[in-house]
Amino acid sequence: MTDQALSVFGRIRQRLTGAVPGPRRPRGRLVFTADFSSTDQWVAGRSWAYPNGGPTNPGDHKLDHLVSDPAYSRRGVFRATPGTDGTWYAGLLTTEGSRDDFMVRTGDVLEARVRLPREVGAWPAIWTWWEGGNEIDAFEYHPDNPDLLELSNHMSGAGHYHRDPAIRPGAWVNLRVELGARSVVWWVNGVRAFTDDAGLDSDWRAHLIVNLSVADGTYHPAPEPGRTSLSYEVRRLRVHRP
Repeated sequence: MTDQALSVFGRIRQRLTGAVPGPRRPRGRLVFTADFSSTDQWVAGRSWAYPNGGPTNPGDHKLDHLVSDPAYSRRGVFRATPGTDGTWYAGLLTTEGSRDDFMVRTGDVLEARVRLPREVGAWPAIWTWWEGGNEIDAFEYHPDNPDLLELSNHMSGAGHYHRDPAIRPGAWVNLRVELGARSVVWWVNGVRAFTDDAGLDSDWRAHLIVNLSVADGTYHPAPEPGRTSLSYEVRRLRVHRP
């Protein structure tokens, strides 16, 4: 669906459901524009959000085996392929440990445009992490729940399952997350999806993570037998700061 069609769809939903108007253009300066090929911005294949920095995290019900191979993440298409021991080689990028060491802060506005995966077992996310926590999930998605995005503030325990017919396997989705002190607010395709009424401490900060995990079958189905690849795409990721 094109941006124009998504905008029209959002306006129709607002009239029918009484949803609040779309977000204003972010104020302040643009402080981060993702260049996934940049080794100054991003580190590939490891994160302290995984035990010992990776490469695996079975305790979180993931089949991931993180790899630094640029074909799995550096082109903005995050991929996973079967390994030889039941795990899946998977792409992850983080600003943690990079030369730029970029961190989002309270008051920032994150915007992204993503194409959701089609394959069952795929588990894409854009999220934050620092020193064992500070996790905000801009989104998580599982194709077995085809019309649902998971939006979470793990700092407060607030979360929301956002359902919308515009969310579906293979669809392009526009996301915006306002990391406010009073509330974290999520917008999906120009419509306010969730306000957590909790917000973040004034000194909150965290690194960015973009990745494609693989579900192990505990809560969401694992990839189908014979499946040789999973993927999703991040076309745009940027951060504005007041």
